[in-house]
Parts: sequence; C-alpha cells; structure tokens
Amino acid sequence: MSAPEQHVAVVTGAAGGIGAALAQRLLESGARVVISDLDADRLEDRATELRAVAGPEAVVAVAGDASAEADIARLVDAAEDAFGPVDSYYANAGVGDGSGLAADDDQWQRALDVNVLAHVRAARLLVPGWLERGRGYFVSIASAAGLLTQIGSATYSVSKHGAVGFAEWLAVTYGDRGIGVSCLCPMGVDTDMLRTGMASEGDEDRTAIAAVTGAGDVLDPLTVADEVLEAVAQRRFLVLPHADVHEFLRRKVDDHDRWIRGMQRYRGQLSGS
Repeated sequence: MSAPEQHVAVVTGAAGGIGAALAQRLLESGARVVISDLDADRLEDRATELRAVAGPEAVVAVAGDASAEADIARLVDAAEDAFGPVDSYYANAGVGDGSGLAADDDQWQRALDVNVLAHVRAARLLVPGWLERGRGYFVSIASAAGLLTQIGSATYSVSKHGAVGFAEWLAVTYGDRGIGVSCLCPMGVDTDMLRTGMASEGDEDRTAIAAVTGAGDVLDPLTVADEVLEAVAQRRFLVLPHADVHEFLRRKVDDHDRWIRGMQRYRGQLSGS
C-alpha cells in the first residue's frame, strides 16, 4: 500500500503480533499511526521500536480497552489531535480460548465485546465522518474461524463469525459510498495468542491450537500485514494469507453436510477419539 504522507491510521491490539506488524508496515509506507493495547507497558515498548523505524513524531501510543466506547473515542481524539482525521481503522484486538459449552456468560461476553462489538463501536464512531468526507477505510481482523469454525472453541468461532458478518454488512451498506472494508481471515499466525494456546494444559485449548497448526503453515505477522495492505490498496474485501482457506470454504459451500462430517473426523483425530 502506498499511503499518502499524512495518511492517519489507528491500529488496536498493536503491542505485538499482527497489530504491531500492521503498524510497522503502515509507518514504512509513510502513514502516521496511533497504536493501542490493553497492556500499557508492552505498548510503550512497541511504540519505542516503531519510532525508531519512522521517527518520534510518527507514532502515538494510547493504552486502553479496544472494546470500550470511551477508549475508542480517546484513540480517535488522540489521532485527530496529533495528525488529523482518521483515514483507516484496523480493528485487530482479539481474545480467544479453548472454551466449549463450559464457557460461562462472562467468557462469552468478553469474546463478543472484543471480537465483534469493538468493531461495531469503532465503526459507529467513525463512519458518519467518513461519509461526510467521502472516504475512509475499515479493516476487520477476523480469522479463518469466522469462515470455517474453530474446533475446540465455541466463543472464538462464534465471535469471529460475527466479525466477518459485521464487516460484510459494512461493505454492503457503505462500500459504494466511499468507504472501503477489508476482512482478514488467516489460520495460524505467530502471535502471543497462538503461543499461549500451545503452552496451555487444557485439553480444549490444545485441540484448538492443534487444529490451527495442523491445517497449514504458521505465518510471520509481517507477511500477513503485507497481504492486508495489498488488499487495502486493491480495495479487496476478503484477505486470505493461507490459500487453503479458499478451498476449504468452497468445499463447505458446495456440500455443508459433507464438510461437517469431515470436520468431525478431523476433531476426532486431534482429540484421539
């Protein structure tokens, strides 16, 4: 993506993983970036690294909860104060665990808040201004789990389906009015979330991570960021860094029952049942 010099981007969940990689690539393309994360210390460490890439004036770090409306507003205000109106918003913050039916209401609400409603709240704040300006770009960082279902994790699978669905709705509703929308749906990416899951002692967590790592390569976050920014430059909706996801999705659409049976067999292989 070749961003204008004063392109202003906001990236949530940017202390590491895909978020940090997106921020780096945006800065390298000439954008001005506001980054956010719940972990204030890690966020400031990342901001220091990014300022070394693009200069001290190019990065603003604002710690906060990406699902909280007040914190999203602080992010947008910080961007406007430092650089001007926000041009693009990368809703990257996410949570996941291996919870199945044992997940309680708090776990469900947390997954829905961070993985879906954070996107809704950000769009609700930004889209009216983008419509007035005639331009803006929303990038939803979802998951292949939002297209294909996550073995082992009901909360992650359902919430990521919601993220994909909301991104599609945004594109259908505003895509012909100057607002671009892209939705990233990768399988395994080398992030803290994946590494934490691999180290977990829980059976469901291990099964969920094995399903991801067994289905394809684990990609470097910078590789994924490159794919995202290429899609943004092309105004392409679906971003699939793992090419197999497209084929898996085709099989699902062609014969849903057969696909479910195949997923059942795969789950059985992973769990040893």
